[in-house]
Amino acid sequence: MLFATPLVSGTLVQRYKRFLADVRLDTGEAITATCPNTGSLLGLNTPGLKVWLSLSDSPTRKYQHTLEMVEVDLGKGPNLVGVNTGHPNRLVADAIATGQVKALQGYAGLRREVKYGRNSRIDILLEDAKRGLCYVEIKNVHMMRKAGRAEFPDCVTERGAKHLRELADMVREGHRAVMVYLVQRNDAKTFELAPDLDPAYAASFTAATSAGVEAIALKCRLSPLEIVVEKELPIKQGGRKR
Repeated sequence: MLFATPLVSGTLVQRYKRFLADVRLDTGEAITATCPNTGSLLGLNTPGLKVWLSLSDSPTRKYQHTLEMVEVDLGKGPNLVGVNTGHPNRLVADAIATGQVKALQGYAGLRREVKYGRNSRIDILLEDAKRGLCYVEIKNVHMMRKAGRAEFPDCVTERGAKHLRELADMVREGHRAVMVYLVQRNDAKTFELAPDLDPAYAASFTAATSAGVEAIALKCRLSPLEIVVEKELPIKQGGRKR
């Protein structure tokens, strides 16, 4: 996924009200940017961190800048971390369509944001006359507390647990269901859950995978020019893979 124009950099002043961030651009200009992430951004919201932003030319937008990436260093050099949760569905859909996700190859059709379950929408629905339906839910992963180990979630997510239960329901109805964790970090080597931050989500994950829901972790390569799905990561905690 190429950005329309290269990202611009600055220094984080503060992140507040969940969806806003004050940034001082490298040019010296002080701006407020949209922060498209409902999580806590644990480890990524410290004032003084270098950040990267996209710039919109839409005249209807209140804030022209969008926070896209945060630059962090866990002792092995600076790394880019993607925090925009508006990108993962497109990134995974493109990776599936181009055959990059081996476990999700072989489906004739792909639709996004399809209604299902308990008043929900599935991120991606794969369809095939022979293989049937495959429900794909996607979560953005940006947290890392130990070098190389990406984790999810970074705070309590009741909505995330609900999605796992609904995926399990689809399996019980005879369909395939896959939970995809998209890791937007250049420095990730493995993926794990974070049960200490949300025990209920971890329990829902265990119940879902026991019911037959599959789990896949995909790592991205990030730069100020683009984000690319690079490869699959090993899941070190639970999960059933196809």
